[in-house]
Amino acid sequence: MPNKKTSALHEKKGVPQPATTNISAANKIKLNRGKQTSTSKFVAEILKGNITFLSKAITLVESTNAKHQQKANEILEKCLPFANKSVRIGITGVPGVGKSTFIEALGKHLTKQGKKVAVLAVDPSSSVNKGSILGDKTRMEELVTDKNAFIRPSPSGSSLGGVAQKTKESIILCEAAGYDTIIIETVGVGQSETAVHSMVDFFLLLKLAGAGDELQGIKRGIIEMADAIVINKADGDTKKAAQLAKVEFNRALHLYPPKESGWKPKVLLASALHNEGIQAIYTMIEEYLVLATANNTFEQRRNEQNKFWLLSTINQQLKDHFYSNIDVKNQLEKEILNIKKGKTTPFAAAKKLLEL
Repeated sequence: MPNKKTSALHEKKGVPQPATTNISAANKIKLNRGKQTSTSKFVAEILKGNITFLSKAITLVESTNAKHQQKANEILEKCLPFANKSVRIGITGVPGVGKSTFIEALGKHLTKQGKKVAVLAVDPSSSVNKGSILGDKTRMEELVTDKNAFIRPSPSGSSLGGVAQKTKESIILCEAAGYDTIIIETVGVGQSETAVHSMVDFFLLLKLAGAGDELQGIKRGIIEMADAIVINKADGDTKKAAQLAKVEFNRALHLYPPKESGWKPKVLLASALHNEGIQAIYTMIEEYLVLATANNTFEQRRNEQNKFWLLSTINQQLKDHFYSNIDVKNQLEKEILNIKKGKTTPFAAAKKLLEL
């Protein structure tokens, strides 16, 4: 029989842990874990411009946890009287057009003028593993360190057109925290443009010269929504192509009916990388705001947007309640099987489920 000490299965005494843990700090952490921050505390800190509490409140807004949603709604309700005092700018464009670089250049231009800028950047979520890179903070290196800027990347999830479902509420929180300019970046795919257009005052479309977008742009409804088109990366060898693209897009804009505000969308050139054309773009946005405020279309547009989001929220909640119903869940599995066996049609199955 082998000696226990020489056996490979012999268990040696473990290495003793050094007594470096701060007992007081550990107890404090345990105590704070169970402690819930009050709604009043959240609101007070947000109104002071505390970005830690602002970030935490947005996390509550984005959460699918019922308790978190209830708390988020209470915070939003108390923040609402201090909101609606900002300019909301939506920026869209295909991936690779330079949205992050452009937003950083515009954001830095605004903070230098003493403005407070919040960037709500919607990051694409994977449809396979539901993950998101959330890399906008790494792409906006200068703006992220600016004390007058707040950048919040949010995963797009499966919500309408890749726009985070809770972006509208996040806008309210940022406004209550004192941010006077809110920039919303969309992933620029699918219906995301429509969703962003329904929550901003000025909608800016970024394009690239020589990418074959000139004629394609004419066919797409996105041009009709745009308040301005900016051809980015108009520098070096692409400058001439950008100028030609500007002419093409100006022609395209003439094909669309005039906007209710009386604003005529413009086409400008920019090189966000070299900080060229940024001043002219913001001057144009200011011109639009003066016009829209004077003829009351600014307020009218916001009222229409609120109506749109009311109906969208109702539709979303009806959908959530429907699919969370236990009877519907059970019957849905049976109907999918019946469709597979050819015993019913998708339309008849849907009617049956809705009757539940």
